[in-house]
Amino acid sequence: MMRLWGRKSSINVQKVLWCLAELGLEEGKDFEQIDAGLHFGKNRTPEFLALNPNGLVPTLEDGELVLWESNTILRYLAHQHDQSKRFPTDIASQYQSEKWMDWQVGTIWPTLRVAFLGLTRTPENERNYPGIQKAYEDTNQLMALLDQQLAEHQYCSGNAFHIGDIPLALCVNRWILLNEAFPGQTGSRPTLHNIDAWMKRLKDGTHFSVVAEKELNIVK
Repeated sequence: MMRLWGRKSSINVQKVLWCLAELGLEEGKDFEQIDAGLHFGKNRTPEFLALNPNGLVPTLEDGELVLWESNTILRYLAHQHDQSKRFPTDIASQYQSEKWMDWQVGTIWPTLRVAFLGLTRTPENERNYPGIQKAYEDTNQLMALLDQQLAEHQYCSGNAFHIGDIPLALCVNRWILLNEAFPGQTGSRPTLHNIDAWMKRLKDGTHFSVVAEKELNIVK
């Protein structure tokens, strides 16, 4: 049985949980999830650091193989455990998906993360509100870029759902929730119709709900 270390409120752990659900893998049957990080601790214990010297979540154990970095874990799961062919395997779809996964981790999340951590993890008297609003406004511009791309395709890699949609959608969901919870601090959020339609497709046709319920409490 696989073992997934990481708290369910982590966006990077949520990526893995969503992917596992898409692959039809069930908690308790196919994998064990162990809460770790923040108030759960465990991620600085000798046991955990022997698995992941970064002391971060998620960390996945699958037999003798140990992986960290959430997007790498997604790639591994899709390659090794997609028995039902849930995700497209043609080269074009695969690398379009890869492109957006790199964009998520290297471009949009570092920008949104400033606003997210500033409003949900930083004590109110220490918050840099101008910096938070600037980060959110910069995220709006990046979301507009994604919206343009989704005008041509139903999903990030084409017209079929792929693993690249998972990290992107979780970023979009937090972008929306932050504005709903802190409208005065984030400033306005533009209406982006292609993103709205894409998110509806994901909610209707995937296991997005596996992580969506857990998202509701993150910004409170």
